[in-house]
Amino acid sequence: MSHTPVDRADPQTPHQDLHSEQGALRGEHPGRARNPVIKVADLAWLEFEKPDLDRAEVFARDFGFATAARTESELWLRGTFAGSPCMVIRRGHASRFIGPAFRAAERSDLDRLARATGSAVRDIGVPGGGRSVALLDPSGFPVRVVHCAEQLPALPEQQPLLLNFGTDHRRANVTQRPPREPSRIQRLGHVVLETRVFTRTLDWYLDTLGMIVSDFLFLDGQRERGPTMAFIRCDQGSLAVDHHTLAMHLGPGTGYVHSAYQVTDLDSIAAGGEYLAERGYERSWGIGRHIQGSQLFDYWRDPDRFMLEHFADGDLFSCDVEPGWAPMSGSGLAQWGPPVTRDFLGTNPSPAKLREVMTALRGDNELDPARLLGLMKAMSS
Repeated sequence: MSHTPVDRADPQTPHQDLHSEQGALRGEHPGRARNPVIKVADLAWLEFEKPDLDRAEVFARDFGFATAARTESELWLRGTFAGSPCMVIRRGHASRFIGPAFRAAERSDLDRLARATGSAVRDIGVPGGGRSVALLDPSGFPVRVVHCAEQLPALPEQQPLLLNFGTDHRRANVTQRPPREPSRIQRLGHVVLETRVFTRTLDWYLDTLGMIVSDFLFLDGQRERGPTMAFIRCDQGSLAVDHHTLAMHLGPGTGYVHSAYQVTDLDSIAAGGEYLAERGYERSWGIGRHIQGSQLFDYWRDPDRFMLEHFADGDLFSCDVEPGWAPMSGSGLAQWGPPVTRDFLGTNPSPAKLREVMTALRGDNELDPARLLGLMKAMSS
């Protein structure tokens, strides 16, 4: 997790040109719990199953991961930063997302969490060893909270290019030729999930893991019904951390949307994207700059159709910044860049998508016809 100390003496103006023009209205969701069980420090890694680990490792290398460990049944992937791996892929019959693992700030947090949830603290087979508590969120995602015994050492970095700005000339008599190579992943940044029980799941992450909301999105004309998307960060007090470590939105499905991995800079994103395109991988959307979080972004599909993002230059917030509120829209996803694609939005019509919608509308959840129509309007606006 990137973090920066914030001087508390400076005035905090979170809704003036920083983050959102408008905060919460009276009675709206506060975006944080008063007394959470623990406060997780970061997202540790994501867990997947795939039938072909060889193919998964080829894409991982092309996307910019390094291999931390490999066995017959498991592949652990990492970035260049010291710390834990970013992803584990286990051999399975089908390709599927299992769930996220969050890093506990202290080993004792696992004991506190286990007592509060009636769970057990168990050993985990992460490189270097560690302990974890296994939970289930209201959407049905398995969620681990982990504490690793040893940290992986740092790897060599992909150095940022030296840039000339206006009259600020930092490079002379030297050409600029970024190599055509994979974007070197530094770390895991965030994961985005879709859920039919948005409010219950949001409250669980705030109450149980102590996370706090950076931004809420709501449907036009339905703000009184509450938000339909939240960008959620870890709470490290006066340390400014990633704008979001977890994002969730209401939808007809329950599952993984995408995960994001930090790289050095825009040239790393662009040159790495050319490298992926030359090898026949499919870009989902990019390159652009987001609004919520401000990241430079580029989205790609792996051979199993999972979406992964290269990002750089994201916002960092301390605990002082309250949630912003903004209407949800497809055009509101980026400050600049190509138009958002149907592939990124997940709005390509298919029999599977139709079955998801019908199942959701018949189920006991937060999606009803008005919500569904509002989501469809937002994504086409």
